[in-house]
Amino acid sequence: MDSKTSSRSNRSAYAAGAATLLVAVLALGVVVDRFGEPTVLWAFDRALVQHGAIVAWWITQLGRFYVLAPLAVALLIAAWLLPSWRGRIIFSLVMLVLAWRAADFFQHVFARPRRLDWVIFRETSFSYPSSHATIATAFYALWAWIIARGVAARAGIAAAFVVAAAAVAILWSRLALGAHYVTDIIGGILLGVALLAAGAAVWPEILARTRKGRA
Repeated sequence: MDSKTSSRSNRSAYAAGAATLLVAVLALGVVVDRFGEPTVLWAFDRALVQHGAIVAWWITQLGRFYVLAPLAVALLIAAWLLPSWRGRIIFSLVMLVLAWRAADFFQHVFARPRRLDWVIFRETSFSYPSSHATIATAFYALWAWIIARGVAARAGIAAAFVVAAAAVAILWSRLALGAHYVTDIIGGILLGVALLAAGAAVWPEILARTRKGRA
């Protein structure tokens, strides 16, 4: 199999994976909209709420606009200064914007109300899927992978671990604050992975067109 055929096959697999995951997001949304939170998961939801709420409050800010916007600006500056990282940085920022907008879109589609056992701050936007979970997956977890592959030796592994831990901590924070149900988090993770798979399917073609344009 030549490189072009292999690349086309990989893109097809990513596209199929993205479509499958999107169907899973929709199916889970329909289930929780019709039947509510499963009893077993609701018990887990209640067990986590309020534990470490203050720490969770600070961690959850990592998914807020006023943290993400300066971070995006810093990454754009890094993209300008580091041409070898430019493609990866731009890809991550595209994923960030898509994660934010896609989660917001599906929240309005399903219009699931927030939990009533919230702590510290009551959020009034819709609940499913969690935008924090989508961003944690499609942006923070993506950066953990990028760093692990792009930074050599122990420094890269340590930095990737810290970013991956931040992604997991964001997911936990939404439950500790009573801001989301577990199914909201699962839906957000599925949506985030779907976006990454779609991006992996499309991005090589975008890069090829960019190179053609420059030539």
